[in-house]
Amino acid sequence: MKNITLSIDESVLQAGRAYARAHNMSFNVLVRRLIEQTVLPQKDTWLHDTFSLMDAINVSSNGKKWTRDELYRV
Repeated sequence: MKNITLSIDESVLQAGRAYARAHNMSFNVLVRRLIEQTVLPQKDTWLHDTFSLMDAINVSSNGKKWTRDELYRV
């Protein structure tokens, strides 16, 4: 694996380190994953697309709560 040098604003670096620590990973792993997710084809884009569609529709449950039986009723 190759090493690279990056220039990054100190506040962004500290925030990135804090985020990585909170998610039990190193800053190096965080940066590697972000780059991989950005430049490599994603196998699970369907999941992202599904959640994007759900976020984009303008509907509301109006506070209605469903039971498990109601959710599984076909």
